[in-house]
Amino acid sequence: MAQLDVQQKLAILADAAKYDASCSSSGTSKRNSRDGKGIGSTDGGMGICHAYAPDGRCISLLKILLTNSCIFDCHFCINRKSSNVRRARFTAPEVVNLTLAFYRRNYIEGLFLSSGIIGSSNYTMEQIVEVARSLREDHHFRGYIHLKTIPDADPELVHQAGLYADRVSINVELPTASGLKRLAPEKSEGRIETAMKEMKTAIIDTADAKKRYKSAPRFAPAGQSTQMIVGADAATDGDIVTKASGLYDRFGLHRVYYSAFSPIPDASAILPLKRPPLMREHRLYQSDWLMRFYDYTPADVVAATDQATGMLPLDIDPKLAWALKFRGSFPVDVNRSPREMLLRVPGLGVKAVSNILAARRWRRLSLADVGRLTQSIAKVRPFLIADDWRPLALSDRADLRPVIAPKKEQLELFA
Repeated sequence: MAQLDVQQKLAILADAAKYDASCSSSGTSKRNSRDGKGIGSTDGGMGICHAYAPDGRCISLLKILLTNSCIFDCHFCINRKSSNVRRARFTAPEVVNLTLAFYRRNYIEGLFLSSGIIGSSNYTMEQIVEVARSLREDHHFRGYIHLKTIPDADPELVHQAGLYADRVSINVELPTASGLKRLAPEKSEGRIETAMKEMKTAIIDTADAKKRYKSAPRFAPAGQSTQMIVGADAATDGDIVTKASGLYDRFGLHRVYYSAFSPIPDASAILPLKRPPLMREHRLYQSDWLMRFYDYTPADVVAATDQATGMLPLDIDPKLAWALKFRGSFPVDVNRSPREMLLRVPGLGVKAVSNILAARRWRRLSLADVGRLTQSIAKVRPFLIADDWRPLALSDRADLRPVIAPKKEQLELFA
């Protein structure tokens, strides 16, 4: 490691960080350096690792590991102790200097920092916190910082991470306790959830103090997130959705991220030989969206899975799968039905439903009116009643799924 220069370390540790999906930078408080003091900003930009805020801003982050060496031997991790990969390690000052240098060149506007475990959990957490402390206090860096914390570390160290970072992540790794015990025996579900609970309490307490005292410190204003690996164990989509819902409810998470398992060199014999379809990861994100923004319960999403396998269909989205399973709930009258039922109509998004509710106060809506609010009128028609439209035989067809499912087509490379 001592023979590697900073550029070589960067090549190794930036590549090793690509397996972590939880680097979205949405939700941070706005800060800038227009007063002539400090450096950095959380306002838009272009750069290295792209994440997107809810308002569409592109956020650029320097996404690296402090080190890819690790004393743990998690079977699914390419950086595990027994893995045959080239190792590298940054010092805390090197990460600080890299972040500032990249920012000054307008490559990034923030830092996402994770790490393998070196020496001990406490020592590694100390180094991660030192990077954030130096950026904030020594260099007055006001850009975005996302730290991946270590649940086994001393709670006070994890708490310090929240004082310097905009967001913290504590990965649950796998959706089931049995999967975690089998594939990551050195990690404990109890310790992970205890750390997440303590972080939630600190975020709530600090937010409450901030309302009463201007001098109260900031603490992880963008909240905490987590990540689950999909396809490394036998967990079904139903198991994953149920776990994610529980995490949202118990720990107030800002996001749950899903990362499809990717086969790694010299893999353990207990791992799958093939990666799961990337579409499975996509369907899980869609189901997550349904629970967060469309008022679906975990039981609703689980009901959309295949009863035999517990998996969401890959050829249609979960919302359409639910609608096809519960045909008795449709068609929905666009001029009379409440918001919660309109949100169940395939092809109608949250914005479209809000526009429908606003427009129907002044006039009765036709199918053409609905069509102007959605990109997929063909998907909407069997599930909707409008002023000039009733699906009649269409909604009763036994073969409705192939009629409205997206058509497969071969894209042209040089179209």
